Amino acid sequence: MIFHETRLDNGLQIVGEESPHAHSVALGFFVRTGARDETDAISGVSHFLEHMVFKGTDRHSPEDVNRVFDEVGAKYNASTGEETTLFYAAVLPEYLAQTCDLLADILRPALRDDDFTMEKKVILEEIGMYDDQPTFVVFERIMQMHYAGHPLGRSILGTNESVTALTGDQMRAYHRDRYLAGNITLAVAGKFDWDEVVALARQYCDHWPAGSCSRATPPAQPPGGMEVITKATSQQQHLMQMAPAPSAQDPLRYAAELLTVIVGDETGSRIFWQLVDPGHVETAELGYNEFDGTGSYLAHLSCTPEETAANVRRMQAIYDDINSHGVTEQELSQAKNKVSSRIVLRSERPMGRLASLGHNWISRHEYRTVDDDLATLRSITTADIRRLLDAYPLRPVTQATVGPLTSL
Repeated sequence: MIFHETRLDNGLQIVGEESPHAHSVALGFFVRTGARDETDAISGVSHFLEHMVFKGTDRHSPEDVNRVFDEVGAKYNASTGEETTLFYAAVLPEYLAQTCDLLADILRPALRDDDFTMEKKVILEEIGMYDDQPTFVVFERIMQMHYAGHPLGRSILGTNESVTALTGDQMRAYHRDRYLAGNITLAVAGKFDWDEVVALARQYCDHWPAGSCSRATPPAQPPGGMEVITKATSQQQHLMQMAPAPSAQDPLRYAAELLTVIVGDETGSRIFWQLVDPGHVETAELGYNEFDGTGSYLAHLSCTPEETAANVRRMQAIYDDINSHGVTEQELSQAKNKVSSRIVLRSERPMGRLASLGHNWISRHEYRTVDDDLATLRSITTADIRRLLDAYPLRPVTQATVGPLTSL
């Protein structure tokens, strides 16, 4: 692996991990903007804009965009999160130039009013579709509660009210303010020639407006609380719990990832053996989410309504034992093997390395090889897990549930 990095005069950052033995190349534009960078008045605009990017430019019609991607056999898509909007494609190396041209062009979309009006209906239908899914409803609510008063409390999709009220001028202003060259990173992984990548970036991105964007990154101060959302037609009760955890910049994040694998991985964890395997729940897991300046543990379980209270007690017993006694050497070793395997298997595809490359760069401005990540994992001890638990215990402060129950 060979790492490359440069910056255009307008501020666009370019990073690349060259793997001569790969047979494909993946490239993506990581825009450092998402739901947390919006205001309540334009909530959902980042996700809406992601859709609009594929509606054409001055050079490419919407049909052209799909046609060109299909002609080169690209695996392409986009995603919007709380902090990042990503546009990516994986292709054969001989189609790198054509793909870079198209991706760069659609990041300067036409944003025509007719397209905006039509796509708004699609977004509202998407919100309605997710509103029918209990898991989505409980996640949206717990994020709003846990991050009350914090930018991370905003919904990625927005609300019916905010999307309905959004105007084309507001979206154009948001694009103008947030899609500045200095707020974007072009990442490339796989088989490519670095000089060609830089030349392509200059050819297709040099005219982008310069500038960067600030972002407030205060740690969250969750007020805590419990909310029961009654949905009589639901057959299961869905419960989520959140607690503070390390931020994306905190070295304890590695220990947090291992801890949640030990406690709540989908197989082989304490929650699996004590709740899932005996059949007490349909699903139960614990994960870790890192954000800019803050982080959280997130637990989710679904079960029959009458078993909910007992399962919450079972989860709490696991938390209490972990907080008091930590983890065993055997558990830590197993978790290291799991996470190491995931890192290595993901790294064998340029698309897998693209995600790591881009997110490491925009979150921490650092490059980490697979060996770096594996060495860090190997170095973590049970004492590190103890330090993590002392600073960030498994102690849910926010809970939300959706289902037939009227109280919990």
